[in-house]
Amino acid sequence: MKVALWGTRGSVPSPGPETIRYGGNTSCVAVTLADHSLLVLDAGTGIRALGLALAPAPLRVDILLTHLHLDHIQGLAFFAPLFWPQAEIVIWGPATPEACLRDRIARYISAPLSPVEVRELPCEVSFRASPAEWEIGSARITAAPVAHRGPTLGYRIDDAGASLAYIPDHEPALGVDLDALEPPWISGFALAAGADLLIHDGQYADREYPDHLGWGHSALSHTLAFARRTGARRTLLFHHDPLHTDEWLDAHAERAAAAWEALGGAPGAVDLAREGARVELAADAAADATKVRSSPPATTLVRS
Repeated sequence: MKVALWGTRGSVPSPGPETIRYGGNTSCVAVTLADHSLLVLDAGTGIRALGLALAPAPLRVDILLTHLHLDHIQGLAFFAPLFWPQAEIVIWGPATPEACLRDRIARYISAPLSPVEVRELPCEVSFRASPAEWEIGSARITAAPVAHRGPTLGYRIDDAGASLAYIPDHEPALGVDLDALEPPWISGFALAAGADLLIHDGQYADREYPDHLGWGHSALSHTLAFARRTGARRTLLFHHDPLHTDEWLDAHAERAAAAWEALGGAPGAVDLAREGARVELAADAAADATKVRSSPPATTLVRS
C-alpha cells in the first residue's frame, strides 16, 4: 500500500512563504492499493494537484469523504478526472437523515458557488453512503463515526497485510480522560487499533486547546494518548492549523517527539504530516520498517 499526502492543512487553505514545507493545501491523501486501485481520502484543495498528476485515461477513483466541511470538499470541483468522460468516480461519505450524499454535495457543486452542476459532469459519477465495512479492489475498508462536529467518519484500510487508519478531524478526549476509558468507549479506537500508520488530527498544542474546546480537534497530549492506547505503530499528526507556520510546526514536531518518548514510545514513531510526503506500507511493517519520504508525490504512486 502506497500513501501520498497531497494536502495536510486544516480549516482553510494557507499558501505562502511561511507554510511551504508542511504545505498549505487542505486534507487529501491518495492511497494506491496492492492491485493498483486508487483511493482518495477527502477532497480538500490538495485533490486539485492530484488530479493534474493523473494522465487522462479510463480509470476508476474512489473518493472517501470523512465529512462535508468545506476544507474536506473544496477541491472536488477542481479534480480533473471529474471532467473526463472515460473516468468512473465513486464518492463515499457519511449518511444523514437530512438528505442523500449527492444532494448535499450538489449544494456546493451548483450555482451560485460553482459554474458547473453535478448533473453536467461528463464522467460517470455516483454517490454512496459509506457502510460499516466493504471492499474496494484488494482492500477491506472499515468506516465508523468519530467525535467531531457534524456527521463524521474515520476510515481504516486493510490491504495485503498492511493497515492505514485515517482520522483527520477528531476530538476523542472531549469531556473524558482517555487513559481511564475502556477501549470500546474511546471514539475511533477500533479503526486505529494496531494500525501500521495512523494519520490523526493534531491541530493544537496543549496550551491552545482550552480556547478551542468542543471545536472537534485534538490537543497534542490527546493525540499521543490515543496513539498509545490504540497501539498504532507510526503516527502522523495531520490537519495543521492555518495559523501555524513552518517554524511553529518544527517546534511542535520536537514537542511531539519528546512527549512520545517520555511516554515510553519508540523514537521516530510520531511525526508531523508534510504535503508531498510518501509512505510505503508493507505486510511486515513495523515502526522501523515503514518507509517515509518527503519528496513530491510521484504520479506512479497514484495512477492505476
